[in-house]
Amino acid sequence: MDVVFLIARVLFSAIFLLSAIGHFTQADQMAQYAAYKKAPGGKFGVIATGVLMALGGLSILFGVFGDVGSLLIVAALLPITFFMHAFWKESDAAAKQTEQISFNKNLALIGAALAFFVLFATPAISIGITVTRNLITL
Repeated sequence: MDVVFLIARVLFSAIFLLSAIGHFTQADQMAQYAAYKKAPGGKFGVIATGVLMALGGLSILFGVFGDVGSLLIVAALLPITFFMHAFWKESDAAAKQTEQISFNKNLALIGAALAFFVLFATPAISIGITVTRNLITL
């Protein structure tokens, strides 16, 4: 089971580490798109969510306070989900469907991050190979 959980951490973290790289290397373009979507924060918001994704992804991947890392992922995804994928604001059917798919995907990722949080924060559950233990105990 430890290996399965490690594989899950690697796969889950990869999404956020690759996204963080995009947030850092394409910050100007992403900030323009965020402005188009009327999301607050501009370039600072893009960089800030990139930092949350990078720290959260690395934390979960290496098991360094994975409980906190999981919450960092949630903190990054919540504003992105509601500001960038507000499907209810779209009038074009295709755009609405695309945004709803992205919105739903992010809800699933938030749920997965919360599940990782519970796994990392519950001492009775064996989470296998990690560098540190949890900071938050449930």
